[in-house]
Amino acid sequence: MHGVIPVTSDLVVTAAVRLDAVVPDRDGVVWGEGRASDGGRVQLVRRAPDGTVRDLLPEGSNARTAVHEYGGGAWWVHDGVVFTVDWSDQRLRRVADGAVTVLTPEPSAPRGDRYADGDVAADGTWMVCVRERHPTAGAPATEVVNEVVRLSAVAPSEPEVLVSGPDFVAAPRLSRDGGQLAWLSWDHPSMPWDDVVLTVRSLSSGADTVIAGGPGESVSEPAWHDDGSLTFISDRTGWWNLYRWDGTHVEPLVELEAEIGEPGWQLGGSRYAVLDDGSVVFARSSDGFDALVVRSPDGELTELDTGFSAVRSVRADGDGVVCIAGSPVAEPGVHRVSVAGAVTTLRPPRDLGLDPATISVPEPLTFVSVAPDGGARDAHALYYPPSGPVSGPPPLLVVIHGGPTGAASPVLAVGLQYWTSHGFGVVDVNYGGSTGYGRAYREQLKGAWGLVDVADCLAAARALASSGRVDPARLAIRGGSAGGFTVLAALARPDTPFAAGADHFGVADLEALARDTHKFESRYLDGLVGPYPEARDVYVERSPLTHVAEFSTPLIVLQGEEDAIVPPNQSEMIVSALRDRGVPVAYLLFPGEQHGFRAAENIKRALDAELAFYARLFDLAVDVPPVEIENL
Repeated sequence: MHGVIPVTSDLVVTAAVRLDAVVPDRDGVVWGEGRASDGGRVQLVRRAPDGTVRDLLPEGSNARTAVHEYGGGAWWVHDGVVFTVDWSDQRLRRVADGAVTVLTPEPSAPRGDRYADGDVAADGTWMVCVRERHPTAGAPATEVVNEVVRLSAVAPSEPEVLVSGPDFVAAPRLSRDGGQLAWLSWDHPSMPWDDVVLTVRSLSSGADTVIAGGPGESVSEPAWHDDGSLTFISDRTGWWNLYRWDGTHVEPLVELEAEIGEPGWQLGGSRYAVLDDGSVVFARSSDGFDALVVRSPDGELTELDTGFSAVRSVRADGDGVVCIAGSPVAEPGVHRVSVAGAVTTLRPPRDLGLDPATISVPEPLTFVSVAPDGGARDAHALYYPPSGPVSGPPPLLVVIHGGPTGAASPVLAVGLQYWTSHGFGVVDVNYGGSTGYGRAYREQLKGAWGLVDVADCLAAARALASSGRVDPARLAIRGGSAGGFTVLAALARPDTPFAAGADHFGVADLEALARDTHKFESRYLDGLVGPYPEARDVYVERSPLTHVAEFSTPLIVLQGEEDAIVPPNQSEMIVSALRDRGVPVAYLLFPGEQHGFRAAENIKRALDAELAFYARLFDLAVDVPPVEIENL
């Protein structure tokens, strides 16, 4: 271990890309790359059958949609033609043979009409997609309208509204003959992992048929097939599994105590693909790790030995699939996987120059935590031991994923190895409410945000400290967005075990968030905390800002100036309160950044500043620029 060279922030960002999605097409395979070196812009790349690779969009383009603010499904491909939404104006474009045609009208408000998650009819002349309408700039959530629209795929046109009325719509999908439309819908206060309805409409008669979903059932990823059947994912058994509708009734295709589906934070996801011979290749999550599994036409299941631990964007490609996948020792890449498990890499991950033996590999960790009623229950995490030089028990960094309906991903993340190579143990907590462990585990956070998640983070830190694996005097906690709220809630209490914390664009005042956030999440807190304003007392009690008098732990806060999901005022409130109380605090505001940092220079600065903060508090020798800490 003493020979490990620390991972630098330069390595984290150098040639770093965020792979967006992958789609096979007539002329090869297309994927999206969010390039940190270009401010995080998403470029689309095509790999031809002969292996040549080229960019598809003009320089300066950014294939990114703002639907739901979290985006996803910003581009799709049909018969060599790319359709893409550009971040600059949110209008839909057709890109063919280098020519770019803007297909949608200019909205009345800048970026007021946002498009996503499209599907093109078989003849290539028309398509359907989601449109989110903001009548004015900064329109309140109550005025934003989400619809399924139909429009020309070859020339500019005025979109025709097909589905309107539900608060949210997603995944509009056309049958192979173009005669039927399937889509998902849900209404406030539900989120897409709560109560979703799958509907099919005959486009000739206009008759609608509800196929699945409703209260207590989350449905996702409808897909049509040549025989007229429709497959989809549902958690009706308590696990996101796979089903098929044959036109008259629904039958299970795969039923496991494992998760095929994922929470619908972004549009356009794909965790399974049906091949021409009827085989199904799907990703499933169990105990925090993904694997690819093949269901043969006779129903037999075979897990493929690919080494992948995180898989997404699974798409049919001949007798196999293409997907984005990575492992504990390799970043995500674009791969083709046959039904026999043979892997061909189409877009390799970066060559980081790291010795695989020096990479910290996650260990599944199950530990006992406390339920809101005081009872004992199991919670889960991934623990990464330090790979860098340590003398005695190392400092511990407790990492909290966002969401809070999300999950830790056991794939090589250089940003996480940055910490282990500097001698930190890292525990990535899948607290109650996380996905990947079934609906019952996910719903432990119902009405208990700020309680269950905090209890699990405290329990994870204490379990590792009591076992002697980490130093109980040097425990730190970090998280972004919802994870930032958990950081603040874990520190704003007199019994906190943490000696330092990092809040990345987190929530300090739940009541302010309930009054001032975007449509997609404007009623999310109804389930996590309680209906607002009826449960106002709970919002006030759970808010870290309410308990600032009990907050004495040094804190670093990092915030994007243009964040529309957790606005900067949330960070500024907690920083101001701690500053006035004399608590050590550092605050970095990043111009041009939204919810999550995308520009290389900002990612680099955020990492180094956070390390410098811990180094000052824990007396660590590190080679990074210092950060200003007030009140220290």
